[in-house]
Amino acid sequence: MTSLFRRILGAEFESLPPQLRALHEGSAIWKGEATITRGRNPIAHLCAWATRLPPARERVPTAVEFIAEGGGETWRRDFGGARMVSRYRERHGQLRERLGVVEFVFALGVSDGEILWATRHVRLFGVIPLPASWFARVRCREREHAGRYEFLVEAALPLIGPLIRYEGWLVRA
Repeated sequence: MTSLFRRILGAEFESLPPQLRALHEGSAIWKGEATITRGRNPIAHLCAWATRLPPARERVPTAVEFIAEGGGETWRRDFGGARMVSRYRERHGQLRERLGVVEFVFALGVSDGEILWATRHVRLFGVIPLPASWFARVRCREREHAGRYEFLVEAALPLIGPLIRYEGWLVRA
């Protein structure tokens, strides 16, 4: 079966660096470290709780188990004991992520060998649409640097400010 990211990115998938292709080819465990910063606004804390985001930590040991199943993927992240699970699937050429009580829809693109995620739609409990403009500052970048897979995830909301920023690196375990 063709991997989820290969299906969504199509021919662009082949242009990706080896570590990005390897990470997105199927089930595996990758390990590394991450630095997590969280917003200070009390509403940001509530949003982080609702989506089960990890607490702020510096250079925390990180493991991600990627499980390809039923045409989708489950990512089980462990940030030094703080667990965060997402379920991904494809619909109409876009990536859907279920994270806690929120479902995100992302358009994926490739630029200069990086995968860029852009938020298109967000639903609460999978059914209540939220204004897309609220999530214009929710984005992700994946790349290969110095032979390692690197990630950067940032989320901020209007009036609330930053929710979370986590970045780090992984290698196949």
